[in-house]
Amino acid sequence: MRKKKKKKIKITLVKSVIGYNKKERETVKGLGLRRIRHSVVREDRPEIWGMVKKIPHLVKVEEVEE
Repeated sequence: MRKKKKKKIKITLVKSVIGYNKKERETVKGLGLRRIRHSVVREDRPEIWGMVKKIPHLVKVEEVEE
């Protein structure tokens, strides 16, 4: 039997968090983003998408197949 390929998403911080409220800064930190143009690859899960939807003005999301 074949294993299913888990979908992944690549999240990139494209804008500084300076000047945004504490919740938005903590969401960025919770995703593992540290600085502008820093990218992380996460599983395509509802929890991650919920975090991304809170800060769409700060991040860029791309689908990645691994």
